[in-house]
Amino acid sequence: MKIATYNVNGVKGRMPRLLEWLAEAQPDVVCLQEIKTGDATFPHAPIEAAGYEVVWHGQRAHHGVAVLARGEEPVEVRRGLPGDDSDGQARYLEADVRGLRIASVYLPNGNPTGSPNFDYKLAWFERLVAYAQTLVDSGRPFVLAGDFNVVPTNADIYNAGTWRFDAVLQPQTRALYQRLLAQGWVDATRALHPKERIYTFWVNEAAFRRNAGFRMDFLLLSPALAPRLREAQVDAEHRGRDKPSDHAPVWIRLAP
Repeated sequence: MKIATYNVNGVKGRMPRLLEWLAEAQPDVVCLQEIKTGDATFPHAPIEAAGYEVVWHGQRAHHGVAVLARGEEPVEVRRGLPGDDSDGQARYLEADVRGLRIASVYLPNGNPTGSPNFDYKLAWFERLVAYAQTLVDSGRPFVLAGDFNVVPTNADIYNAGTWRFDAVLQPQTRALYQRLLAQGWVDATRALHPKERIYTFWVNEAAFRRNAGFRMDFLLLSPALAPRLREAQVDAEHRGRDKPSDHAPVWIRLAP
């Protein structure tokens, strides 16, 4: 089974790139982030015409997540992260598909540090850590997939010093990610490529051309699922195509 995550940075504007990638990569399940459209305006028809059923949790002009499955309808389990009923941002969608439970996750960016945006980022991340523990405790095979807006280590960015004040590199952000992994979640890309310089995001085309990137898009596997991991890759070449997202698709392959 091939499972992917892809921050499309606006699903309507990136639809040609999304459909192109779906046709070429043929993933079985895809988690999208930053769809940037409301529920009523999500463009599901071309995705369905490409052979994928889809559920989505949208928000006009901002955020938004979706789960696609090839030839099978994902069954929505949860929309929205528990822990704060007042939080109206569309950043979490959980679904059952092909015998797994999968969540599309879009963590807050949090910039600038020291602002309410950063406070919200940390609070949201704390809620994710708390909820993720219940998922591990359930023993269910689970994938947390998405744009986590954290650069875990200096090996995950081309030049940490240049971005040292950014929210994605702050010690608090990194500590929360490490707390998540300490629960038993396996960062699939790092598990199979422990020492490689791998990036999933480039701030602009010039940065992509010189491979000045960040690794912020992850597929985290629950302890029950991790033994099935066989392959993990980034389709970085898609970042260099016409009018692309600033993120590249990341995918894994699981044994049956």
